[in-house]
Amino acid sequence: MKIADIQFHAFNPGRRNVQVVRVESDTGYYGWGEAGFSTRDLAVGGAVAHFRDFLLGQDPRRIGRIWQETYRSHYFEGGRVITAAMSAIDIALHDLVAKSLGVPVYQLLGGKQRDVVPCFVTTQAHDQDALIQEVERLVAEGWECIRTSVYMPGVSGGRGVFEPRTSVAVTSEWHTALRQAVGPGPVLGPDYHHRLSVAEAASYCQRMPPGTIDFLEEPIRDESPSAYAALRSMTDVPFAIGEEFASKWQFAPYVEQGLTNFARLDVANVGGFTEAMKVAGWCETHYIDLMPHNPLGPVSTAACVHLGAAVPNFCWLEDRAVDLGRLYTNDVFPEQPTLEGVAYPVPNTPGLGVDIDLDAAKELPVTHTENPHLSRPDGSVTNW
Repeated sequence: MKIADIQFHAFNPGRRNVQVVRVESDTGYYGWGEAGFSTRDLAVGGAVAHFRDFLLGQDPRRIGRIWQETYRSHYFEGGRVITAAMSAIDIALHDLVAKSLGVPVYQLLGGKQRDVVPCFVTTQAHDQDALIQEVERLVAEGWECIRTSVYMPGVSGGRGVFEPRTSVAVTSEWHTALRQAVGPGPVLGPDYHHRLSVAEAASYCQRMPPGTIDFLEEPIRDESPSAYAALRSMTDVPFAIGEEFASKWQFAPYVEQGLTNFARLDVANVGGFTEAMKVAGWCETHYIDLMPHNPLGPVSTAACVHLGAAVPNFCWLEDRAVDLGRLYTNDVFPEQPTLEGVAYPVPNTPGLGVDIDLDAAKELPVTHTENPHLSRPDGSVTNW
């Protein structure tokens, strides 16, 4: 069996573009993968085109070797564009090979360890009362883990002004009241999306009674592990970190130094299943559970379900079907994972259990979108 073609497709099924790769074999099997570098479609597509040049004719079953060749075939290894393209190809190769063997992808990863993959949901409320009401409703619906809103006045559309100190002051009040309202049972944690400094993040954690939140996601940027170590010394709130990491090397200091407590691994960015399984094993040795990042399309969701099925150290998968609505229509994705309650059943069909109607996809637009560009009140640029 040989790789006959590698295609990159970007299209917008409802909210923003998805970036998918289709790998075809000379025996008629094909596999789908998804890249997670949203809004930079041309860059990812260009990387896939470069890889295609030397992957055509190779044996798609040599997935680990292909990973190494795509990673090491540059002088400048790695980077998020490269690993996003690698991720899509790696996921697609697993899908293709699993289909050729007539088994689900998780069988290639060591077999199924659970029957369902539990998820967490994200609130959309913009004030304290609405947040409490929304969380109470979600708890009543059976959700055990809820990622909660933070106060972001003046931010809407593509631009806005964000003042972290104001947000910290109000959000800490929100979450203190929220915990009092819903009790100790639900797992609650806000996502600050790396918008704070070390001092601001520490101040936020210190303003609330112990046990108010169960995790704090991405409070500061990840480039400096020493900054996270400083923050770690100022609070005992568990951290959920890792959605920006593009390799096991980026995870290394956060795992080895105990800087993350929930690994926000993104299989569509970190290097596909090949790299994700290595990170998962490393996390297992340090008693860190995976809490995968998954704001993408059905191919990424399917990949996360198979990853979640195959690893022992797993807690919750990010799922946006409930809070953002079902974004992806069945005519484009005739086969895709379906949430049942608060979890995805682990499929038993060959491959990932996802498919794309390319004719329908080609009828959809390719839209250029930008993440919000935020500034501080003084006009300086800050993080989205």
